[in-house]
Amino acid sequence: MSAQPEFQPFVPAAESRREFTVRAVLFGAIFGIIFGAVTVYVGLRAGLTVAASIPISVLSISVLRALGKASILENNIVQTTGNAGQSIAAGVIFTLPALIFLGFDLEYTRIFILALLGGWLGVLFMIPLRRQLIVEEHGNLTYPEGTACADVLIAGEKGGSFASRVFFGLGLGAVYTLFQNENLLGAWPGTPNYEPKWLPGSAIRADATPEYLGVGYIIGPRVAGVLIAGGVFSWLVVMPMIHFFGVHVPGPVYPGTVPISQMSPSDLWSTYVRPMGAGAVAASGLITLLKTMPTIIGALTAGAKTIGKNVSASTAKRTEHDLPMSVVIGGSLLLVLLMFLFLTLKPVPGAQVSWFANLAAALLVVLFGFLFVTVSSRIVGLIGSSANPISGMTIATLMATAAIFLVKGWTAPAFGALAITIGGVVCIAAANAGDTSQDLKTGFLVGATPWKQQLAVMIGVGVSVFAIGLTLNAMNKGLETFKPMKAPIALSLSALPSGVQVQQQHFSRPRIELTEPNAAGQAQSGHFVDSSQYVLLNALGSPTLADGKYLYNPATGNIEIQWSQGIGSEKAAAPQGRLMATVINGILSRKLPWGLVLLGVFLVIAIELLGIRSLSFAVGAYLSIGTTLAIFVGGVVRWMVDRAVARAGGDASETESEVSPGSLYASGLIAAGGIVGLLGVSRKLYEDKFHTILHLWFAPGSGPYELLNHQPLSVVMFALLAFSLYYFARKPLK
Repeated sequence: MSAQPEFQPFVPAAESRREFTVRAVLFGAIFGIIFGAVTVYVGLRAGLTVAASIPISVLSISVLRALGKASILENNIVQTTGNAGQSIAAGVIFTLPALIFLGFDLEYTRIFILALLGGWLGVLFMIPLRRQLIVEEHGNLTYPEGTACADVLIAGEKGGSFASRVFFGLGLGAVYTLFQNENLLGAWPGTPNYEPKWLPGSAIRADATPEYLGVGYIIGPRVAGVLIAGGVFSWLVVMPMIHFFGVHVPGPVYPGTVPISQMSPSDLWSTYVRPMGAGAVAASGLITLLKTMPTIIGALTAGAKTIGKNVSASTAKRTEHDLPMSVVIGGSLLLVLLMFLFLTLKPVPGAQVSWFANLAAALLVVLFGFLFVTVSSRIVGLIGSSANPISGMTIATLMATAAIFLVKGWTAPAFGALAITIGGVVCIAAANAGDTSQDLKTGFLVGATPWKQQLAVMIGVGVSVFAIGLTLNAMNKGLETFKPMKAPIALSLSALPSGVQVQQQHFSRPRIELTEPNAAGQAQSGHFVDSSQYVLLNALGSPTLADGKYLYNPATGNIEIQWSQGIGSEKAAAPQGRLMATVINGILSRKLPWGLVLLGVFLVIAIELLGIRSLSFAVGAYLSIGTTLAIFVGGVVRWMVDRAVARAGGDASETESEVSPGSLYASGLIAAGGIVGLLGVSRKLYEDKFHTILHLWFAPGSGPYELLNHQPLSVVMFALLAFSLYYFARKPLK
């Protein structure tokens, strides 16, 4: 049997072209900041992330072409640098919001340092694996996103142009979001809502945003259908059932703190569905991890054989030059040392632990980090980044870490913060290693220089983390609400209930905006009040007060205001972060509504027995139906486009490709929704900073406002946006 001929990349190894240029790194850094911020915005809201390498490649080809002749290798450096922002953001939002759910503050410095350390570890740990995974297993590991990205770059080098489709999506999506977003013009209701009287406890609503529409189109009708099935089960089956059986119970039903008869659908969701959904997501993540165990074992075995090969391999060719092993080993040791110093010198406020525990945390990061970087780098080559079981790997890390802490007797809340720190860095490293592998596959196919790509990823990580932390904190603050309690709760500071503690004797903000519900029960702007006299209370695992933060008035002896932070709200549910907090709480404090959590676990087992991938269903069951219904509309549009192409006798595989006209337009919608949506968050931050309310549209009560402020108009406008997606998805690319 004759040996296969050696693979020849698009740019031969003997040929040198412009590659690691200043403009390539600069534009890559800009795209990394933009798509990192967009990923945080969309991921916190939808619980899903989508790959950014292809839209970045398309935009890079267009921009560099406008600035003069560009090399394919330059465009590859742009997408490599920029894609780091998306992968780091995904790892951050899946884990670090758990600090909020554990009762701690989310500091910018902490996000920045942990994201930087995790991102760089992911790159360094992956470098010794590159030759084995990318080169020697070229025929076995396809790396679908990396291969598709190489196709885009090669087509662009030959004169193909796809950027107009992305720009159309950006333009129309931006205009639509400007009018739709309630934090901007809010010309019509942003979330049409229907609460049927014939099924009390239920609600049908949709966050009619372009980013959800685009996500639904890209993930396709099957996954979108499974997501909405989870939403229908929670919002149209479980919640009405809870209301039916609980409406006549006079007192609260645990974990609720008010009678069910007084709860709105959103209250039922946050109180009863979220614990059940967290249990479902945890179980499905572990099942996904178990299913991939043969692949994981194979990855570890191959990885152990790889390191020695890589060191002794010939590096005569330009296309075989990696960063030297001295940089890999020395850099890894330095990063682990920096993590130990950071945990010791700057612990989570209120979560100080011993230097020994911090040293153990740094060593666990090395152990689990290299383990799951190896798994992630190989597994994305088989099934792609979108199916990479990052959540399952992180759950396994947290369970093992929490179990070690439990054996050692480290069960104080501070160790929960330390556990999520370990899990966060490991998750970020694994997520970035998977996407770095895809980028290196792209480089292998087009003929890039590996060490230049690896350096580009390091730069992309270093730049994008600035925006990721800012975006995360901006959403947490910009989407927050201060709502008056439905009924003030009397208590004494000298005899606080179990699980309730004073966080600030004098609330740090001098003024806050009280949010009042409108006629539809949705929050709307209210008025500013003096808040300096309040005491800030934090409730976690209390049988008498729902988890969260409250403002207590010493003058009246009552809790008068509930502070709902943006992350964890219906607008930014952060399902994976809630899941991580649930796992840690369950093991260390054992204060969980176990009945609801186990309902979610057995629901997932039933779904798996039906032969359905349970992770999508579990995420759909956790999220608000407002999110899953809007995503489902995008999936329906994709189904309609596929059928239309099939009827016309076209190639259905083109519509399924990541470089199809519909996918490019949908990428533009996602980017537009994220960018303009963040402008709306910025407006709320401005109002909070200067204690004023900006009126950007007609005042409520005026004639034009009353003419437009109707839910049917919102449905019509979203339908028109969906039609634009259908139209441009059927229009061939040039």
